[in-house]
Amino acid sequence: MHELVDTHAHLDDHSFDADRGAMFERAAQAGVRRWIVPAIDRGNWEAIEHLCAAREGVYPAYGLHPLFLAHHREDHLAELPGWLAAKRPVAVGEIGLDFYVEGLDPERQRHFFVRQLHIAKEHNLPVIVHARRAFEETIHTLRRIGGLHGVVHSFSGSEEQARQLFEMGFHIGIGGPVTYDRANRIHRVVKQMPLEWLLLETDSPDQPCAHHRGERNEPAYMVDVLETIAALRETDPGEIARVTTANATGLFRLP
Repeated sequence: MHELVDTHAHLDDHSFDADRGAMFERAAQAGVRRWIVPAIDRGNWEAIEHLCAAREGVYPAYGLHPLFLAHHREDHLAELPGWLAAKRPVAVGEIGLDFYVEGLDPERQRHFFVRQLHIAKEHNLPVIVHARRAFEETIHTLRRIGGLHGVVHSFSGSEEQARQLFEMGFHIGIGGPVTYDRANRIHRVVKQMPLEWLLLETDSPDQPCAHHRGERNEPAYMVDVLETIAALRETDPGEIARVTTANATGLFRLP
């Protein structure tokens, strides 16, 4: 059986409240035995802390997600460094830019994103980055600040954008969207990219794979992502599992 790390799963989400224990068991049976759980706003930092303390192999990341901009305040930014120092998460996240959803003030997004990048750099932590219709600006911002490392999760950019991220030491996270037949751009990226920059993820409970379209996503389904990538690269799934697990272990400094 493969040993896999789901590098992006919102397992504190209320959709798991009724069967969270069973969800973890299904994941473990599928070979997914470690999970990174990124925050979305200040309101779920404690929930993530408690979840990670309650189960071995679940690791927290704390940050302020751009989609929840209305929830964020300056004092949340001010609190983040102390929280990182006290709680010792594996990353700062989920942070980033989203120019797809209307009504999210771009300047305010930039303010929170840049400040959190500096905080991550000061604490020598990787960042988990959300970028939607914002790849060019995201890459420019990461390059301008410099000295950063991490992952751009749910990658949907071009081959050239992926190359620029690799050159800066950034991984890309690939999940359910790669399993769809028409995801041609992601397929091209996955076929040609250096394997040492690839991470597997689910973004549970969102972005289910093609076989579970319309359902709640969960970590056990990441095996479909693994098998799709192996088929695209004409590589044994065991090799993809071995390398991506090593990538995740190294990036997030997992035991």
